[in-house]
Amino acid sequence: MKELAYLNKYLFKYKHYLLSGLLFIILSNIFQIFPAQMVRHAIDLVTDNIHMYRMFNKLDVQENYYAVFATGILIYGAIIVVMAVIRGFFLFLVRQTIIVMSRLVEYDLKNEIYAHYQSLPLSFYRRKNTGDLMNRISEDVSKVRMYIGPSIMYGLNLLTLFVILIPYMLSINVRLTLFSLIPLPLLSVSIYYVHNIINRRSEEIQESQSGLSTFAQEAFSGIRVLKSFTREQDSASRFAQESNKYKHKSLRLTRIQAMFIPLIMGLIGLSTIITVYVGSVEVINGTLTFGNIAEFIIYVNLLTWPVTSLGWITSIIQRAAASQKRINEFLFEKNTICSTENLEKEVRGDITFDNISFIYPDSGIHALKGISFNIKAGDSMAIIGTTGSGKSTIANLILRMYDITGGQIAIDGIDIKAFKLSHLRKQIGYVPQDVFLFSDTIYDNIAFGGTDITEEDIMKAARDADIYENIQGFPQKFNTKLGERGITLSGGQKQRVSIARAVLRDPKILILDDALSAVDTKTENRILNSMSKVMKGRTSIIISHRVSSAKLTNKIIVLDDGLIVEEGNHDSLMEKKGAYFELYEKQMRAEVQAHTSQQ
Repeated sequence: MKELAYLNKYLFKYKHYLLSGLLFIILSNIFQIFPAQMVRHAIDLVTDNIHMYRMFNKLDVQENYYAVFATGILIYGAIIVVMAVIRGFFLFLVRQTIIVMSRLVEYDLKNEIYAHYQSLPLSFYRRKNTGDLMNRISEDVSKVRMYIGPSIMYGLNLLTLFVILIPYMLSINVRLTLFSLIPLPLLSVSIYYVHNIINRRSEEIQESQSGLSTFAQEAFSGIRVLKSFTREQDSASRFAQESNKYKHKSLRLTRIQAMFIPLIMGLIGLSTIITVYVGSVEVINGTLTFGNIAEFIIYVNLLTWPVTSLGWITSIIQRAAASQKRINEFLFEKNTICSTENLEKEVRGDITFDNISFIYPDSGIHALKGISFNIKAGDSMAIIGTTGSGKSTIANLILRMYDITGGQIAIDGIDIKAFKLSHLRKQIGYVPQDVFLFSDTIYDNIAFGGTDITEEDIMKAARDADIYENIQGFPQKFNTKLGERGITLSGGQKQRVSIARAVLRDPKILILDDALSAVDTKTENRILNSMSKVMKGRTSIIISHRVSSAKLTNKIIVLDDGLIVEEGNHDSLMEKKGAYFELYEKQMRAEVQAHTSQQ
């Protein structure tokens, strides 16, 4: 219960639901106990009067006598029906309070987890996989809800029923009460162990099903490769092996489930037999009536399900505690990237890196090693380098996706840590290397970049990114629905839509992180020429491994293994005939060869 204590704040928040539910549970239990008393009175009425009725055989008074006690039985029956209806109404209210409370807690907990996910730094997402994150906000929260809802509901029902019913049964006959309850603890323990085995085997089946689905999905996705290498038979054989494992695990679960109902019914039957036997002895001794036996049989059956549910409740609580522990691991994860002053100031765009070093916290890679540079507000700079040189790391540090290990980053002469995170990022237009588009229309994907925007703003951003003509060529134009992660578009089109999304927000700082890698040189030059108007008057950083992207910028820095090896403009770096010159020559030769091969 230590882990589940985190949920107490929600139980306190919705305490009126919980207290109301407890009241309705007590009332529903009262109205399910009373009918047993009516049954006792009805049976006693018959047994007490049947001898007298027979004595009046063939006399006119017999019919009148029958009418009197038959009316009494009918009244008892009517009372039982009314009480059943009333109990049903209270059971409805129980679910409208406690189960509704569990859904409200589930809603709040999911929102809390999601909001916390949003606040965590990028390093957190590099350590965790998406499937695990999704599991904790869906499967784990669902298991916790079972504790908040059904577990609490049935637990309170068991507790209140025992508190009300057991003293009453003891007041009637202590010996019969003790004997009739003997099988119930055994029933609860048996259900607990059987249910745990069922849960464990069910999880094994789910894992097997997941593996089977993954295997089939990969086979269907890679059907071209399978056919080209003529491995269909091998694939079918492996699928049969996996399917056979699933079959055996399913059969093992079926065998356990087959024991479940007979076990319950056997122990319930045993309790009934004991009640009838001990009750009969008490009737012979004159301490009880036949009605009491019937009454006790009803009481034993009333207790059977709550006691049976005790094992189930215990299993639910264990699973919920394990799930809440996994959730707490995330909720207690702190965001180390915080603002020191929550400064909300419009930036001009002057960026200074002063002896910056950075080591990735999750991998330990030393990405930047004491680099320094300055970009004046409104200027443009290109960062050139090979894969792994630290180019994208600079973009992440400006966006404060990570905090630096050493040195200082300043914007307009103010330490970047002083700015409020959301306010800083709103003033930066960022096009990531790994483009992500939502399963929505092209219009909405571009509009995602800004607020209070007009249709004309969308069109202008599309033209600036050189994607407008492509979009107009689609049957539904800007209303074209994109597939998952923008799969409907080509790589170059996705990058240009991403650029349009970034420029739409009219940022003070624009960062293109290898945003043109999926387009050819001709298209790249056309986009850059179009964007030269967008870049004008705002600080622009173009990160690329291609030298051609750097031509339009005022300044170029060349990175290699986290160090600045060269710095200057295109002409001055070409004159040095250093790393930049070699990279330029190599890429030009590659483009000429590619152009020749196409011809």
